[in-house]
Amino acid sequence: MKASTWKMDQSRIDCHIKPLLGTRKTESLKLADIENLQRDVATGKSAKAIKRQGRGGTTRGGRGVAARTVSMMGTILEYARRQGLVTSNVARGVQKYAIGKRTRFLSYEEIVELGNAMGVAAEHGENKTALAAITALALTGCRRQEILDLPWDWIDGQRKCIRFADTKTGAQLRPIGESAAAHLLAQPKLETCGWVFPASNGEGSFVGAPRVFQRVCAAAKIEGVSLHTLRHTFASVAADLGYSELTIAGLLGHRGSSVTARYAHVPDRALVSAADQVADVIARALRGETTVISMKASATA
Repeated sequence: MKASTWKMDQSRIDCHIKPLLGTRKTESLKLADIENLQRDVATGKSAKAIKRQGRGGTTRGGRGVAARTVSMMGTILEYARRQGLVTSNVARGVQKYAIGKRTRFLSYEEIVELGNAMGVAAEHGENKTALAAITALALTGCRRQEILDLPWDWIDGQRKCIRFADTKTGAQLRPIGESAAAHLLAQPKLETCGWVFPASNGEGSFVGAPRVFQRVCAAAKIEGVSLHTLRHTFASVAADLGYSELTIAGLLGHRGSSVTARYAHVPDRALVSAADQVADVIARALRGETTVISMKASATA
């Protein structure tokens, strides 16, 4: 299990399972208890006055969190069953809530509005690191933590790529555009910190980008979005520019066919060229250029 997965599972245990089932003996659990767990997490019962350890804000519930928590609980109980600690996995029969696939992306006009709102926010003292991280996510199509936890030594400015030692799909060499590379390399570099986007306090990486993104989007009157929307937007721009699903998968670092896997680990010239064009379109929109392109929905993100 990757460290990031372990951390997420530990958070679900601490924030949801312990408050709701922490007083119960494992062998006493029944199917109804797991179903109640899912319902209670979904309705926010375990979110009241609970905060994550360290930085990161308030823990919330929801159907997606509930379904993932029950899935994790099932995995734990299945391990316990194999080890002879319980006689059965009572989570096996739970009908988990469906988790809808997120397809929201920003239109070109919305990207322009986002850029304008970030400019105004910067003038009014909004956190510069957060705004820079949001821009980096928009220009690269990377996952949130791939950017927020990005160390300096993974950036290869000469070859315009990021050499990820670890991602959701393993180690990768991810092509990025000229605009994206220039933006990343332009960030202030602290001698005492190895992160491109360092925390405002302490030695870790920055974690406050989601809150800043929501404030900026609210100011721009952009609704129904999260930082992951920027990844969908990157894919949609690439699709509108005529790139194939295979190329887009390579740009996003998806693991798929053997060709896609090769693309995701080698700085292929075709992918670097594609990343250049996509990042340039998004960069121009963020600067407020009003050239309108037709944005088509993409299910590749």
